[in-house]
Amino acid sequence: MSMINKQDMLKKAYTAFNNRDLETALSLMQVDVVWPKGSDGGYVHGHEGVREYWTQQWAMIDSQVKPIGFKTHADGRVEVNVHQVVRDLAGNLLSEQMVQHIYTLQDGLVRKMEIRKE
Repeated sequence: MSMINKQDMLKKAYTAFNNRDLETALSLMQVDVVWPKGSDGGYVHGHEGVREYWTQQWAMIDSQVKPIGFKTHADGRVEVNVHQVVRDLAGNLLSEQMVQHIYTLQDGLVRKMEIRKE
C-alpha cells in the first residue's frame, strides 16, 4: 500500500469518525483492532470494543479530529498530526490541542492505533 493510499484510507477514517459513521470507520479496521481509550487510558479490542467505546464517548462529548500531516516511520507505522477539538454536548470548548496518532496497518486496514500528546 503506497503512502498516498494510506493517507486516503486514514482521511476516510477521520471523516467517518467526525460524521459518526461507525460502520465506515469499522470497515477500515482489522476485526481484532487494538484501539486506545484516549479519555480513559488503556485499550479496547475488536470492532465491538471500538463500537461500545465510541458510542459511550459520543454520548458524553463531541470530539472532532482533523488530520494535518502524515509521516511514515522506518518500521512502516504511519504518524498523523491531528488537530483535536473536544466540546461538551452543549457546544462549550473543553480542549483544543495537537496530538499524534500512530497507526500500525495490516493488509490495508488499521491493526493498532496509539495516541501521543504534545
